Amino acid sequence: MAVAKFAEIKEFMLSQIEIGAWPEHSRVPSENELAEQFSVSRMTARRALQELTEQGILYRTQGVGSFVAALKSQSSLLEIRNIADEVQARGHAYSARLLQLTELPCPTIIASALGLRRNDPVFFSLIVHLENNLPLQLEARYVNPLQVPNYTAQDFSYQTPHQYLSLIAPLTEAEHTVEAIWPDDFTCKHLVLKKAEPCLRLTRRTFSRGGAVSLAYLTSPGSRYRLGGHLNFSLPNI
Repeated sequence: MAVAKFAEIKEFMLSQIEIGAWPEHSRVPSENELAEQFSVSRMTARRALQELTEQGILYRTQGVGSFVAALKSQSSLLEIRNIADEVQARGHAYSARLLQLTELPCPTIIASALGLRRNDPVFFSLIVHLENNLPLQLEARYVNPLQVPNYTAQDFSYQTPHQYLSLIAPLTEAEHTVEAIWPDDFTCKHLVLKKAEPCLRLTRRTFSRGGAVSLAYLTSPGSRYRLGGHLNFSLPNI
C-alpha cells in the first residue's frame, strides 16, 4: 500500500509541475503536508520528495523546504538541436546511414549514467549522419529501455533519434561534455577520413521527467563541424 501511495504522490507532484500549477522555484508541499494530504507516513512522503530531488525535478534548501527546479534543456550552454534541421537550415541535403540498432547487456559505466544495473538490457544505436552525402557525425547512443521501450523498432532513416526521443520522452534536462579526440580506425572509416585528424566529441546525457533517457557520443571531424552558441546575461538591478 505504501508503494502505491508513494507512486501516487510522485505522479501528483509531476502533474502539478507539468500543468504549470507549480512554476520553477516555487515551494512544494512539505513532508508533513503530503503525509496529511495522502494519509501516509512521513517516511513515504519523504521518499517521494527525495527521489524527485535526485532526478533533478526538485531541489531542497535546508530549513526552508523543497522547490521546483529550473528546466535546463533548451537554455543550456549548448542548445540541443536536431542535426537534420541543422543541415537543412544550411540548404544542404541530410541523410543517415544506420550501422547498428540492437539490445545489449549494459556496461557498468553506461548503467551508472542511465540509472540501470550492470548487464540490464540497454538499447544501442550507431548512426552516421551525412551532409550532401559526406559524413558529418558518428552517433553512438545508449537508450534506457525503461523510458523508451520501443526504441529499437524505429526507422532512423526516416527520423533521427533526437526527433523520436523528443516526442516519446520530452527533454527536461541535459548534461554536455565537449573534448577534442584523436579518432581510432573505426571512426576514421565511418567518417571517411583519408588520414586521422582531430575530431570533436560531444558527450550528452539527457533526462525526461522519469529520469535519465539516453547517453550519446557524437563525434565529428574538426574540419567539417563546429559548435557555437549565443548566451544572454541579465544585468543586475541597480
